[in-house]
Amino acid sequence: MRRRELLLGMAGLSVISPALAQPPQTELHLSLGTATPGGSFPAFGRALIAAVQEVDPGAMIEPRITKGSTENLALLKAGKLDLALVQGEYAYEALSGLRADGGGLSVVAPIDASPGMFVVQAASPVRSVPDLRGRAVALGTRGSGFTIMGRTVLQGSGIDPDHDITPILLDDAADGATQVLDGRAAALWGASLGWPGFKTLADAPDGARFFGPAPEAIPKILALRTSLRRLAVPAGSFRGQNAAIETVGSWSFILARPRLGGAAVTRLVHAIDRGRDTLAQLYPQGRESDPHNLVSNVPSAWLHPATAAYLREIGADPE
Repeated sequence: MRRRELLLGMAGLSVISPALAQPPQTELHLSLGTATPGGSFPAFGRALIAAVQEVDPGAMIEPRITKGSTENLALLKAGKLDLALVQGEYAYEALSGLRADGGGLSVVAPIDASPGMFVVQAASPVRSVPDLRGRAVALGTRGSGFTIMGRTVLQGSGIDPDHDITPILLDDAADGATQVLDGRAAALWGASLGWPGFKTLADAPDGARFFGPAPEAIPKILALRTSLRRLAVPAGSFRGQNAAIETVGSWSFILARPRLGGAAVTRLVHAIDRGRDTLAQLYPQGRESDPHNLVSNVPSAWLHPATAAYLREIGADPE
């Protein structure tokens, strides 16, 4: 009888041993630089943290408010952040100067493609980029890559952003919509369908109107910056926007500091990929954070080795 009980006990252990053999994943602690409140980066950061924690509760990501892409790059290079959100203009500039041995910054995952647009109050007489001449235009915060993109769009459209308009540089991204509503700015430049300033103006009682550069200006704009792409804003993306808008924009990325460990990046990229449904529910362009989107938008030499390995694992060879 005792031998039979012993055998039954061993059989029971054999059923549960695979689970017991897999201890809970250790906690992962990473810091993430976002941007000033009121912009799309903090909104994406919140959604990213929620999505990752849902599929990997042990992955702890601490968001840190920063001045935007420029400060994020400096903090990454100094090793004061593990990860940071960096807009395409700044990312391309920084990554194109990296050493081939991978000792610098690297791309961990995509954020989204950010189409750029100007937005005005619906009753405004401003209907195109040339109409901005002589007017005050909120171009974004000083540390934002979106601001560089806006200046490039103006330049490619034949507008000198320093002399043909009155440029307004913001301390807080949320101030731009307020300045349009109270008349201090005739227009606001921004990018990304998830950008809060766009939604604030579109949902205002008097409504808003969006526009991009003229079709004939787009090739000139693209020639000014290799980071820019032709993008379109689908009709109905914002209240009152009944037609698609052809424009330009760029991809933004999650970048890693030098020498961030491969195990941490592998775990994070797996979690981002598995959590994209939640990310899409919490952030308008969340599905664009698909790692597959790195293949056509980032040179393979810029990828973190663990991200490149994950892409090969899922059949999206970065080479």
